[in-house]
Amino acid sequence: QVQLVESGGGLVQAGGSLRLSCAASVSIFSINYMGWYRQAPGKQRELVATITRSGNTNYADSVKGRFTISRDHAKSTVYLQMNSLKPEDTAVYYCNLGPIWSAQDYWGQGTQVTVSS
Repeated sequence: QVQLVESGGGLVQAGGSLRLSCAASVSIFSINYMGWYRQAPGKQRELVATITRSGNTNYADSVKGRFTISRDHAKSTVYLQMNSLKPEDTAVYYCNLGPIWSAQDYWGQGTQVTVSS
């Protein structure tokens, strides 16, 4: 069973920064991809950013140039650096992991990010 532990959410003013972390309970070498999704109240969950086993990254258009996804192999951890935050970035952010051994993916419990205007 894969466990994902997220941290780093909180309240920040518009224009500020936050860094989210997601630590996986499996070796980084067992991971096909990891990513971040978010869900705002009354909206569907949407992709924010992903990073593949080979290091390729993908971002939602709404966060390009402001958010950066990265990883630490030794810690099996993925990060989301969020800069120039906007009120519309307010959401619960979820970590997502796809292992190499299964088509099933795994989700973290979510961390709240609130950006005040």
